[in-house]
Order: sequence, then C-alpha cells, then structure tokens
Amino acid sequence: MRPLVAVLLGLATAAAPAAQPAALAPYSPTPTDVVDRMLRLAGVESKDVVFDLGCGDGRIVIEAARMHGARGVGIDIDPSLIAQAEANAQKAGVAALVTFRVQDAMTVDVSEATVVTLYLLAASNVKLRPILTRALRPGARIVSHNYPIGDWEPDVVDTFADTAGTRRTLFLWKVK
Repeated sequence: MRPLVAVLLGLATAAAPAAQPAALAPYSPTPTDVVDRMLRLAGVESKDVVFDLGCGDGRIVIEAARMHGARGVGIDIDPSLIAQAEANAQKAGVAALVTFRVQDAMTVDVSEATVVTLYLLAASNVKLRPILTRALRPGARIVSHNYPIGDWEPDVVDTFADTAGTRRTLFLWKVK
C-alpha cells in the first residue's frame, strides 16, 4: 500500500511521531493583580525558587524575580509561549534569574522548588498532587488559581474580586 493511503486509512507501519502531551489547561493569562496576590499569599522572597507549571507567557516567574528577587522556572508545552516568556524576561531585565523550558508539567522535577504556582484545570491538579507531595520538601508552598487539588485541604483559601471585578479564588498548601 502506498504510504499516503496507509496513513489516511490509519494503517501506517512506520512508527508515528510521539504525540504532543495532552494540555493540562488552555492558555489563559493570569491578570497582573492576581499574580501579585498569588506571590504575596505564598510569601515569596529572594531566597525562593518559584516553579510555574503551565507558565504561558512567564508572567508569574517574571514577577517573582522582578518584585521579590526570587529565581524562577517556567514550564509549558507550547514552544511559542516559551519563546514569548523568554522575550518577556529579557524585556523585564530578569533573564538571569529565570529559565523557561518546553516540557510536560507531569514530567518536571520540582524538587528544587520552594514555591509552585498552578493555573491548571482541577483534574490536572489532581494528577500533579502525587508528584508535588513526593518531590517537594517540607515548607514548600503550592498556590493554585481558581482550582483546588482534589480533596487535599488547603491551608488558606483566598476569595476576592480582581480589578476587573471577576471573582477569583486562590488556594495555598504548605508541604509538611
């Protein structure tokens, strides 16, 4: 059978390219005032290493570096968003403090993180919980925007209206 016909019929014998990892959430930028509130809730300081899983354009780790002097690592599966995040870090003057990687958040080693930020779907947060609880050291903080982590009881729940009037909820867990 000719290759094109075989592909169209789903009968290709050659190995197919690896599938793109399933997105843990659609890209939806976190408003600046919500980013600031997330970082305050986590108590981010210059000694922290902030990982943002599903970082999009990098705004959370960039602000952690710019406002608090923290180091940051942004992870996203979309190469164009990572390129945008790198450009944003250069523009903000914090490229030396932050790095961005095209990677599936489910495969990231977060053991270096003292703070992990999430704006993912609730089901994605549930999938990440075992990874986070296994890898993070006691005292690490996890802040999730709008979505809890299953039945894991947060240490703090912060519900508020952002500057646009949209109701937001932040969840904070401290790893014990």
